[in-house]
Amino acid sequence: MTTHSPTLAIDEAVQDRRLAGKTVLHLGFGEAGLPVPAGLVDVLAAAGEHNSYGPVVGSAAARDAAAGWFTRRGLVTEPDQIIFGPGSKPLLFALLACIGGDVVLPQPAWVSYAAQATLLNRRVISVPIPAGAGGVPDPDRLELALGEAESRGARPGVLVLTIPDNPTGTIASVDHLQQVCEIAERHGLGIICDEIYAELCHSGTAPSATTYLPERSVVTTGLSKSLALGGWRIGYARTPDSNWGRQLHRDLTGVASEVWSSLSAPMQSVAAHVLRDPPDILSHIAAARRLHARVAAAVHSQLISTGIRCRRPQAGFYLYPDFAPRQQALSERGITTSTRLAAEMLDQLDIAVLPGTAFGEPEINLTIRVATSLLYGTTVDQRRAALSAQEPEQLPWIAGALIHLGRLQSLVT
Repeated sequence: MTTHSPTLAIDEAVQDRRLAGKTVLHLGFGEAGLPVPAGLVDVLAAAGEHNSYGPVVGSAAARDAAAGWFTRRGLVTEPDQIIFGPGSKPLLFALLACIGGDVVLPQPAWVSYAAQATLLNRRVISVPIPAGAGGVPDPDRLELALGEAESRGARPGVLVLTIPDNPTGTIASVDHLQQVCEIAERHGLGIICDEIYAELCHSGTAPSATTYLPERSVVTTGLSKSLALGGWRIGYARTPDSNWGRQLHRDLTGVASEVWSSLSAPMQSVAAHVLRDPPDILSHIAAARRLHARVAAAVHSQLISTGIRCRRPQAGFYLYPDFAPRQQALSERGITTSTRLAAEMLDQLDIAVLPGTAFGEPEINLTIRVATSLLYGTTVDQRRAALSAQEPEQLPWIAGALIHLGRLQSLVT
């Protein structure tokens, strides 16, 4: 049995410390940290009387809106390729169950992929990411890892990609993604491409596995990151237009019918509204994208100033600093693992982060994940002010958080 999700566990630990009167800089939880867009509460309220179960895959209106949403983004889609679920996490679990085989993951990878594989009694085949960006395995090492796994009796069946990436906040290169898809095709793998951060690229767009292996790539996404609707639990998946994809859609629908029946009807109405891309929703997402980029860049600068190595953030609100350049100073303090590093940051500095080991990294790798999205404020008014500010990093509560983060200097020198 798996343990408590590290992301949820750190959030609960922070809340407990705050109840005890401590001031904690919360960089451990990947909640988007913004208020509900104006008007969506009215959409939800108007749908409050919709209390029937409805189709397992989602209402015709919601699926039509989702198909149009994908099509406008360059991925031609029909409504019968769509299935909705109560967040993308159960959809991911159901997809792993349906596709079968052992699970190939980039290392590091979001915490729940490996946990879900464990729940399904599947092996995890971890492959380090390239130096530049996360979300996909290093192509050269992927080929080698698959061969070694197969020689040990593993049955690789599904490759999970995260583009843009959680935990590194980066975007895989087109070249690496294409190579990885070619390897997946040679080994007969299905691909789950988790694209829940695709709307939050700081500039430009992210590539998709559907470009390079369209027949065997399924996309999962949802509204928890782009619109900060995590608590509303709206996720959806697009299966490919192929024999493999159509069978997967049937299997996925069967699992959904026995596990969650259908996404709640009021939330389907919200999805149908949002996924038609009304101008106010697009403006809200654009403002959120800009805010995430500004604050993540400011946090990156603060981290780099302490001599820590960190990839520059390209999407969403994550960074993945590596403390290896400060290994000697940390070792002198008895800090030789990522778990100890995260614990000392919380206990000594009141800074909450997740250790790299939570994302599949070896303990000796002195990496952590930093989430910047809970710096935007503790009240709706503060968060709305952050969303509209030209220089949000200058707002007193965000500037104060950056000063708090500066305490890291005392730990690494």
